[in-house]
Amino acid sequence: MNKKEISEIKKQFTPENCALTRLCGCYVDGEKNKKAEMKEAFLSLPEEEAFKYFEIFRKTFSGTIGKNLLNLPFPLNTEMEGGTQDFLMKLKQSRLTDDTLLESFYDRIIENFEYGENYLILVVHGVYDIPGKASDNAEMFDASDEIYEYVLAAICPVKLSKAGLSYDAESNRFGNRTRDWLVELPLVGFLFPAFQDRSTDLHSMLYYSKNPEELKEDFMEGMFGCPVPLSAGGQKETFNALIEDTLGEDCDYEVVRNLHEKIHEMVEERKDELESVTLDKAEVKHLLAQSGVEQEKLEELEEHYERAAGQETEFLASNVLNMKKFEIKTPDVVIQVNPERSDLVETRMIDGRQCLVIAVDDRVEVNGISVKSVKTNLRQEG
Repeated sequence: MNKKEISEIKKQFTPENCALTRLCGCYVDGEKNKKAEMKEAFLSLPEEEAFKYFEIFRKTFSGTIGKNLLNLPFPLNTEMEGGTQDFLMKLKQSRLTDDTLLESFYDRIIENFEYGENYLILVVHGVYDIPGKASDNAEMFDASDEIYEYVLAAICPVKLSKAGLSYDAESNRFGNRTRDWLVELPLVGFLFPAFQDRSTDLHSMLYYSKNPEELKEDFMEGMFGCPVPLSAGGQKETFNALIEDTLGEDCDYEVVRNLHEKIHEMVEERKDELESVTLDKAEVKHLLAQSGVEQEKLEELEEHYERAAGQETEFLASNVLNMKKFEIKTPDVVIQVNPERSDLVETRMIDGRQCLVIAVDDRVEVNGISVKSVKTNLRQEG
């Protein structure tokens, strides 16, 4: 799912566009015991409660694609009878009215989700009558030709509110505040099936993780049977290791800066596209060639790529490149540069020593103090 498709489904979680039919939930304690369950027709909920659920479910569509939001394809075996995708299909088709399926759903989450504290499993069923699109891309609500039916789940921590004082209006005094168990915004969630090309995609799902570096891989594998992708940080580490291993002694400042600039240019050129910019093996090889890497090193990329990432791995450009800064780090100094002006920093040999030289043409500040002139070369030993 891309940003536009995610936004289209996210809009359903508002009073004006709500197409949710049924809400179910299971409260689980830190020892994995079911403490309470709920089953509600969503439209019968009090307005204030409905708003709280909207907030929770909308949160499962927040964050960055490739970091917090991951598109997970189902392996073929999961779609066979008894597979994880097959189970989710049956849950969706039941519209959350089959108690046996619901109990099995809760049990699967409890078995695979390691948390150690209290949490609430929420799952909602929805039906979206997909409006058609006119030639000018305007929605035609009377021209729908497909129904998108889905289940959306969220796993929310339940924590005791902090102790403190509160005002009691009846007694007109301040006293000890009653501590309540509060439902927090979700740690993880998922949408099944995916909404691809404004249509139902039964062969994939959308997964949400509040922390992009804690994807809960065991939960993903056990609950869904999908291949676990590298986290955003994992992609960056793997990409960096791939470049270092491939270039070896030729991994110098100029090559890395050129590579940064080429990726930055690619992202800027395609920033208006709906799909995220990805780098596969062929693209990485092309970028290295453009950055001045010799053919001999490019030929070694194949082996290093498979060893570091696997032949089919693709890197999200936004995960391997910081679009907001170009950073140069030594053990004692960190230099951050506007990514569009990385040309301001270059390497030079000065008095027989390798140095980083920063071109200074404009105003300079030192600890917030504007310096009127620079009388000596600003340089950092590398």
